[in-house]
Amino acid sequence: MWRLKIAEGEDGPYLYSTNNYVGRQTWEFDPEAGNAEERAEVAATYQHFYNHRHQVKPCSDLLWRMQVHNIRISEGEAVQADDLAGVGGGRGGDHVRQSVHRPEEDCPLLLRTAVMCVYITGHLNAVFPAEHRKEILRYLYNHQNGDGGWGFHIEGHSTMFCTALSYICMRILGEGPDGGQDNACTRARKWILDRGGIFGLFDWSGTNPMPPEFWILPSFLPMHPVVLTYINLDYFQIEKRGVFAERTRIWHWLIIEMATLPEFPLKYRKFQLLFRVTTFLLSYMETLSECPFLKDVAKMWCYCRTIYMPMSYLYGKRFVGPITPLVQQLREELHTQPYDMISWRKVCHLCAKAKPLLNRWPFNKLREKALQVTMKHIHYEDENSRYITMGCVEKVLCMLACWVEDPDSDYFKKHLARIPDYLWVAEDGMKMQSFGSQEWDTGFAIQALLASNMTEEIAPVLARGHDFIKKSQVKDNPSGDFKSMHRHISKGSWTFSDQDHGWQVSDCTAEGLKCCLLFSMMPPEIVGEKMEPEKLYDAVNILLSLQLLNPTEFFADIVIEHEYVECTSSAIQALVLFRKLYPGHRMKEIADFISNSVKYLENVQKPDGSWYGCWGVCFTYGSWFALGGLAAAGKTYSNCAAMRKGVAFLLRTQLQDGGWGESYLSCPKEEITGVFSRNCMLHYANYRNIYPLWALAEYCRRVPSPSTAL
Repeated sequence: MWRLKIAEGEDGPYLYSTNNYVGRQTWEFDPEAGNAEERAEVAATYQHFYNHRHQVKPCSDLLWRMQVHNIRISEGEAVQADDLAGVGGGRGGDHVRQSVHRPEEDCPLLLRTAVMCVYITGHLNAVFPAEHRKEILRYLYNHQNGDGGWGFHIEGHSTMFCTALSYICMRILGEGPDGGQDNACTRARKWILDRGGIFGLFDWSGTNPMPPEFWILPSFLPMHPVVLTYINLDYFQIEKRGVFAERTRIWHWLIIEMATLPEFPLKYRKFQLLFRVTTFLLSYMETLSECPFLKDVAKMWCYCRTIYMPMSYLYGKRFVGPITPLVQQLREELHTQPYDMISWRKVCHLCAKAKPLLNRWPFNKLREKALQVTMKHIHYEDENSRYITMGCVEKVLCMLACWVEDPDSDYFKKHLARIPDYLWVAEDGMKMQSFGSQEWDTGFAIQALLASNMTEEIAPVLARGHDFIKKSQVKDNPSGDFKSMHRHISKGSWTFSDQDHGWQVSDCTAEGLKCCLLFSMMPPEIVGEKMEPEKLYDAVNILLSLQLLNPTEFFADIVIEHEYVECTSSAIQALVLFRKLYPGHRMKEIADFISNSVKYLENVQKPDGSWYGCWGVCFTYGSWFALGGLAAAGKTYSNCAAMRKGVAFLLRTQLQDGGWGESYLSCPKEEITGVFSRNCMLHYANYRNIYPLWALAEYCRRVPSPSTAL
C-alpha cells in the first residue's frame, strides 16, 4: 500500500534541507503494509473512481484520508465518518501532518515530461519502479476523454499537444501500440492521426528557439530575455493603454531586419547587424522612454525565465536523446509521412507564423561562452531551491540540462533526489504537483479555524499550525550576488510550499504574516510563543519591496510579472493588521502602500462590479479577495462605490439554492477551483473544506444568533 511520509529526509551528498525537511511530503509504496480488509478498501476506491471518472474528474484524496483515519484509530481516537472530510485531520508529533496540504492537480505538461526525461537519461526504472508506473498509467486511463484524447487539464477538451504527450508516456511506460486499459493507446493514436498527426519528435531545425546567446547580451538591448516581452507591442496591444497612438510593431520589425540580412560575408554581416540594432535603438529612444514598464528590466516572469534557460541550453547544444527502437516506432506511429522525408524548416512555421530571430546568429564563436553562462544560471537556481527548482516544468528541463552537461554530475544526482517531492498518489493514480501548496493551504486553514472561536477545543492543532508557519519562513536571501542572477530579496518571506523551495511569493508572505500576527494576540501557553518582531519586520520589508511602482499598468498575459487582485488584497490585510500592532514601524511607507493598493483594486474592478481572479475560479474568488482588502483598509458599503458594486454583483449572482457556483467555464459546478495564472486549471482539494468552514465561522461570529429565551 501507499503511505504518505511527512517531514522525512536524511541529509547526504545529494539531498539536504534548510529546516530539517519541515513541510516535505513524499509517497512510498510498502508491499507489506495493510491487511486484507484495507487492501480491499483501496481497490474499491480505485474502481469507484474509474466507474465515475466522466462525472466527477477531480479526486477526493481517499488514500490520504484512509491513512489519517487509520493513524487516529491506532492512537485511540474516536473517529466519525465525517471526520475524513474535515480540514483538521492532523496528527501530533510532527510539524506538517496537520498542515492539511493537498497539492494542485496535474496537467499533461508535468508528469508526462518527467517520464520522458528519466527515459532519456536511462533512469526510468530507478525513478519510477513498477508500482509507480502502474499508478501513472492508472492516472492516464482515468483522465482520458471519451474521444480518446487528453486536455490541458483534467476537465479540458482534448488537444493535440496533451494527447501526444500522454500517448508517448504510455508507450514509454510499457504499453504497446494497441495496449492500455479500454484500448487507451489505440484510441489516442486514432485521435492524433485523424487530425493530421503530430508535428512532434522534432528535429531542432523545426523549432523557433531562444538561443543561449540571449543570456550574455547587455540587458539594455531589446532582445535580452529580461526585456524581451516588454517591446512585443503587437501581441500585447499596448496602444489600448494610450502609450502609443498606433501599432508600432517594434519587435516584428527587429525580427524581420535580423532574419533577412543579405548574404554578406560573415565578418561584414556582424557589423551590419550591430549598425541596424543601434539605429533601431536611436530611432525609438524617445518612444521607449515613454514606457514605464521598460524602466525595470528585470521584470520578466520568473517562471518564463527559468524555463527559457534550460530550453536555450538544450537548443545551444543541439541535444538529441538516444534514438531507441521505441523512438523509431513512435516516429512511425504518430507522423503521417516518413520521418526522414519531413522538411523540418517548413514545419517550424505550421503552428506559429514567425520568422526565426537568431537562426542566422553571426556570433558563433560566442556559443560556448553563452552555454557556460546559461548553465551558471541554471545551477544557481537549482542550488537556491535545494533542487526543487521553481516548479515542475523547470524541474524537468533543468534536470535534463544538467544530465546533458555531465551525466555523472552531482548536479543531476541532486535533481533525482528531489523528484519524490513532486509526486502525489490518490484514488485516480499518481500525478505530479506544480510544486506543492503546503504553506498556502495551511495559512487559510488556520484562519478558518481561528474564525470558528473553538480555540480550546482545537488548541493542539493551532499550536502545531503556528509552529509549522514559523518554521517555514525563509530565513535568508538567495546566495551570493543574487541581483546579478535576476533574483529578489527573499529573507522574511513565505513560499507557496515549504522553506526549501526558497521562492518568495507576495500573497503567501501576506497570509503567513497574518497568521503570525493573529497568533501573537493569543495566549502563548495555548498556541506557542509568538514570532520575534524582527522576523515580522522582515516579512513587511518583503511586501513593501514587491509593490510595483505603477499599480494600474498591467498586461493580460503570462510572460511577464504584473499585479494581481489576490496578492494585493492579502498584502493590504496583512499590513493593516501589522500597522495596528506595530504602529511605529515604517508608518508612512505602509500608509502609502495601502493607499496605492486600494486605488489599484478600485481601478481594476469590472463594470459589473466583480473582480477577475487569476489564481482561482474566478469572479467570485477575485471579488472575495478584493472586498476583503477594501474592508481591511476601512472601506465600507456607505463610503466606497466599489464596495457597493461588489456587493451588488454577489447578490445578483447568488443561485436559487442560496449558494454561489462557478467553474473555469463560469457555470455553476463544483469541481476544479484553482487556476495557474489565468490559463491552467488546478485542483485544490482542501478548498472544499477550508472555505465552507471559514464562511460558516465568520457568519456565526458576525451574525447574532436568534434568542432561545421564551
